[in-house]
Amino acid sequence: MADYLSPGVYVEEFESGSRPLEGVSTSTAGFIGLAQRGAVEGLPLLVTGPADFQRAFGSYLSESAFGSYRYLAYAVEQFFMNGGSRCYVMRVAPSDAKPATNGDRLADALSISAKNPGAWGNLVSVSLAPASKAKTQIYEVTDKRYRVKNANGFYAGDVVSFAAGGEVQLARIVSVQDNIVELAEPLDGDVVDTALLPSKVLSTSEFTLTVAFGDEVEIFEKVSLNPEAPSYLDKVASRSNLVDVTALVTSTAATAPFEQLTGDAEGVLEFVLTGGSDGTVGNLSAADFIGEDRGPGRRTGIQSFIDNDVVSIMAIPGVTDPNVQLSLVAHCENLGSRFAILDIPREKTKVADVLTHRDLFDSSYAALYNPWLSVFDPLDKRNIFVPPSGTMAGIYSRSDTTRGVQKAPANEVLRGVVGLDVQYNTGEQDILNPAGVNLIRSFTGQGIRVWGARTASSNSLWKYINVRRLFIFLEGSIKAGTNWVVFEPNNDQLWARVQRTIDAFLTRVWRDGALVGSSPSEAFFIDIGRSTMTQDDIDNGRLICVIGVAPVKPAEFVIFRITQKTGSE
Repeated sequence: MADYLSPGVYVEEFESGSRPLEGVSTSTAGFIGLAQRGAVEGLPLLVTGPADFQRAFGSYLSESAFGSYRYLAYAVEQFFMNGGSRCYVMRVAPSDAKPATNGDRLADALSISAKNPGAWGNLVSVSLAPASKAKTQIYEVTDKRYRVKNANGFYAGDVVSFAAGGEVQLARIVSVQDNIVELAEPLDGDVVDTALLPSKVLSTSEFTLTVAFGDEVEIFEKVSLNPEAPSYLDKVASRSNLVDVTALVTSTAATAPFEQLTGDAEGVLEFVLTGGSDGTVGNLSAADFIGEDRGPGRRTGIQSFIDNDVVSIMAIPGVTDPNVQLSLVAHCENLGSRFAILDIPREKTKVADVLTHRDLFDSSYAALYNPWLSVFDPLDKRNIFVPPSGTMAGIYSRSDTTRGVQKAPANEVLRGVVGLDVQYNTGEQDILNPAGVNLIRSFTGQGIRVWGARTASSNSLWKYINVRRLFIFLEGSIKAGTNWVVFEPNNDQLWARVQRTIDAFLTRVWRDGALVGSSPSEAFFIDIGRSTMTQDDIDNGRLICVIGVAPVKPAEFVIFRITQKTGSE
């Protein structure tokens, strides 16, 4: 309770009602795969469009170099084409992939390497040119102390040059205070110049570093080799998206930084990085996609998505190794907040072969789709077959946005798809659909459509994709919207507020058509209080709320029973 010590009027705010509970997003996808460039460890990168993907991860990969691992770029493109709005991408690279470096160029002075491995780094050009960030004139000399007109831009440790009458002297700054600059060694001759247009100038010595990759150019102006200066090369270049730069030397009083690096007093030094390699596909293994947990901010592969709490749909396009797919499913089950879309190997087209692959899984957090899809390849200028997971992720996102997560992502048209690798008929689907394999089929006059909405679960309660994803939505929304409850007094007032909060949210969900029933009482129930908690629960800090909902199920089988009506009836 607040202290009231002085007489007066006190106005205070307090919360008396329930807090509004917002639904979490269910349409954000996460992709893992090979790319031209991009970080291979850390946090997955947000991508909001195909152009955004190309800026961060490069363009399409060739079939000759990457084979069946090249489908990430196509999957992301299909995701956005089919209605996706945002996704997170994590790159995987072979273990023998190497970043491009400066090699023997300036090897004793600078270490420059591409930001991440890949042959793309061999196209990064680097140039250095002398520069100066500050100039001033000297007004007064006292031993090694020089009173200057303006000391802004001068820092202890900087190398400065004094130019007078065509001659240049170099010195190192010991300290700077107000407009007094102290040098390690005194300057020779008469250095004072009070003229309006001075002919004797004291200047700092720096250089400008320019890094270019295609149309992407980064310019780091007037950087120095002085670790004490804000313009120190390592500090400034750490902002680069293209390269990692480390200075192996520090500034010396005898040499200007540009000359210290290049051996020349003036001019421009240009070179390109070399030694970058994409690695060999043969060195890829399931472990590269599963990833390693190297600690926060350094995880790779699937493990990198542990740090992401936004993604709700996961896919590794074209990678059908059972070890990888089972790890992805386990990842989704452990978190309980995301759903895996799995591809079936392209060569497995016969019903028996498809069922063999499908039998590896039993999870309500995953769904399998077949066959592969024919799309246009801008790289080879022809149609190619790509895995369906990227397209399906886009359809999930589109269906969630237009209809809601309660709508099964089926009977939807696939955009940008011109054909199927295999045309399955109804008889074959009669076998595959009950087994949990969702087929994509072509119907005369209706285009190519998703014709299945089943999970890979053997539990009939969770056989429909929309039911599982609805529960993911409900659980995530309630968890995110009730954090305020933690550490509140566990009493009747809190229980009532929690019940009102969840009741208002589920009523809105019911009105949106996600729950069955003609009234909220038929659609859900909320039980909280003494009926759900014992005194032991309360003593141990547990608040238990039991919620039951009746989700809508898709009309998977539409049956019209028709009979003949006779005239006498």
